[in-house]
Amino acid sequence: MLKLNVLTLLEKKGKTKYWLYKQLGMSYQNFNKMVNNQTKSIRFENIETLCLLLNCTPNELFEISEE
Repeated sequence: MLKLNVLTLLEKKGKTKYWLYKQLGMSYQNFNKMVNNQTKSIRFENIETLCLLLNCTPNELFEISEE
C-alpha cells in the first residue's frame, strides 16, 4: 500500500497541519483525507506543491507499507 508521509515530514520541518492546509488552499475535508491516507488519488499539482512546501522529493513524500 502506498502511503503519504506528510505528517512525518511536517514534524521534521517543525510545521503544523494547519500551516500546510492554509498553504495548499484545499477544502479542509479533502486536505484531511489526503494527509490521513483516506483518499484514492492525489493530483500531480498537489504532489508538486507538497514537495516545494516541504522541500522534499516525491520519494520522500511517499512510502510503501505492507498493510
